[in-house]
Amino acid sequence: YGMLGDSDGAKHFFGPGDMVIIPKGHTGRWDVNGPIHKVWAVNAHDNIEESGPIIRAQVDHYKDFAPHCLSDTSAYDPLYGNTGSVSSASNTFYDVGLTKVGVWTCEPGSFEVAYGERQWFHVVEGTMFVTDGSDGTSKRCVAGDTVMLPAGWSGYVDVVESVKKVFTVAK
Repeated sequence: YGMLGDSDGAKHFFGPGDMVIIPKGHTGRWDVNGPIHKVWAVNAHDNIEESGPIIRAQVDHYKDFAPHCLSDTSAYDPLYGNTGSVSSASNTFYDVGLTKVGVWTCEPGSFEVAYGERQWFHVVEGTMFVTDGSDGTSKRCVAGDTVMLPAGWSGYVDVVESVKKVFTVAK
């Protein structure tokens, strides 16, 4: 549990499971009121994507990752393209310049991915496999795992148990 403050004193409170986005150029403070487990993803680049006198931190609460809060992406998934008949949903919470951050859910099923963008993700719930199309190596991904897929990655995603993950796409 804690709070992130912006340079003008605006406060953004966070708790277990929440996603905290700190844009490049943000100034402010962290107040952490107890032990926390952080998983970091940094999109290193030269650009400061936000403009204006204050660059604000952003907190997206875990309750907003619930299925009824997400957009159905079964027809065309923004992360993976055509997922066939596999049901998926997502929401992008931050999409500025070179960086996109959000949450993605998917029901059990399999689909092929051709030439994906560079993507980092952290599995929050469920079980899935990602299989590299070039050499056939497969990675089992479960809650707590963090994976980086390079730009141009292609292969297969096999969702065994309904998955929820937070992601960052770096263009």
